[in-house]
Amino acid sequence: MSQDRDKEFRPVNQILGSQPSLGPIPADQVFPWTVIALASYFIINGIFGGFFPDDFQKWLWTALITGWGMATWWILTGGRSWRFLSKFIGVPTWTRGTARYVSLLDVNHEAKNRKTKRRYRRK
Repeated sequence: MSQDRDKEFRPVNQILGSQPSLGPIPADQVFPWTVIALASYFIINGIFGGFFPDDFQKWLWTALITGWGMATWWILTGGRSWRFLSKFIGVPTWTRGTARYVSLLDVNHEAKNRKTKRRYRRK
């Protein structure tokens, strides 16, 4: 009887441990993408709206800039962003150097602190 229980399958919830999403769109990207879409709409239709002769060109450029912004944001902050961003970690450069102290005031401390030679008279 105990061998039969070992061979039975246990149901596993596949969603446990996965990232929430709305279809193919990750849930953590929804708010930034909305901001990017609204910003591109206001930039194209608000600031540069007078440059386009018809509405089709306005919407075309709005869609292109929105797509570019969303793709860039997804690459930079997506699930495996470390693959892209790890290329930009700067390597520190260590150097040694000495610099002579220069006072910001016009006081010459070296002249004050310098000992003067005293000449003794011979008698």
